Amino acid sequence: QVQLVESGGGLVQAGGSLRLSCAVSGHGGSTYTMGWFRQAPGKEREFVAAISWSGEVTNYARAVKGRFTISRDNAKNTGYLQMNSLKPEDTAVYYCGADHGTIWATRYTPSYWGQGTQVTVSA
Repeated sequence: QVQLVESGGGLVQAGGSLRLSCAVSGHGGSTYTMGWFRQAPGKEREFVAAISWSGEVTNYARAVKGRFTISRDNAKNTGYLQMNSLKPEDTAVYYCGADHGTIWATRYTPSYWGQGTQVTVSA
């Protein structure tokens, strides 16, 4: 029943910015955490960022800390990933995920996934 749809991907020049969105539906008003992952060609899927239900707790991969910002608007049932100072190594398919609850225990492992959106950063 829970569905996630990403949008906002595209082609940008190194040093540029991009904002991804993730619309959530079918959660029946229950609380949920959200996060972002990415997978580059020939590489494993990796964690990017996560955010608690309240938005007060966030976690970032060291590779993106200081450049990316995760946020959410629960009134719109939408999560966001603001990406600044983009580098060619940020090129990947970006996936949003969600899980039941208000905060994760240790490692963030979503139960639900979006279809992914392509982000390409040119040199």
